[in-house]
Amino acid sequence: MLIKTRGIVLRSVKYSETSIICDIFTELKGLRTYIISGVRSKNAKVKAGLLQLMSIVDIVAYHRDDKEMTRLKEVKLAHVYQSIPFEIKKGAIGLFLVELAQKTIREREENERLFQFLMNSFLFLDQTTHSVGNIHLHFMLELASFLGFMPSGEASGDTPFFDLKEGVFSAKPSHIHFLNEESSILMSFLLLTSQKDSHIIKMSRQNRKQLLHDLLMYYKFHLENFREMNAHLILEEVLN
Repeated sequence: MLIKTRGIVLRSVKYSETSIICDIFTELKGLRTYIISGVRSKNAKVKAGLLQLMSIVDIVAYHRDDKEMTRLKEVKLAHVYQSIPFEIKKGAIGLFLVELAQKTIREREENERLFQFLMNSFLFLDQTTHSVGNIHLHFMLELASFLGFMPSGEASGDTPFFDLKEGVFSAKPSHIHFLNEESSILMSFLLLTSQKDSHIIKMSRQNRKQLLHDLLMYYKFHLENFREMNAHLILEEVLN
């Protein structure tokens, strides 16, 4: 059957001479893999540029629940980014967000709340005029709640450390996998702050880099087969 839905492109790879295979997180059917033929030919009706990473698209697709991959019939942009393609920092953060989503989201059923969160995150990144240096950290914490391991509690005099293994703020753990007090406080601030206000949290480049590495470790503890990230290396260079 044919379905019409919005989607966010999480992966796009060339296939054969003129085709593309892409993973799209859709509003109606969750994560789906599609092939679209002829998009890289000279006279293509649908251009390959529509299926770039993080593109928000309206699609018409052939759908079968028993198939790992089906075909896209139609694609058009649902939103044209105004700043992400032209601002290096925003572009680097966008690539990090999409890689993290691609390596963590696996569900093949409708999850409208998760779709809205992803779409709104990319729209906010594109539209904000404030500093974007904390957006990826805030995104990681919010995404963790959808994935089932939202950090619990907040930093305080009695709970000044964040335990990466247990996912809670606590007294100093007996193992070595915890955030220092400074990183724990910054993480607690992020948890208590909305995405649109994340720019008000001040942190040094070193603090930001350390917290990013700590949160990647947190994901490794709580997600089975979490694959190594690459985009954060580019992101760190850009933010520096």
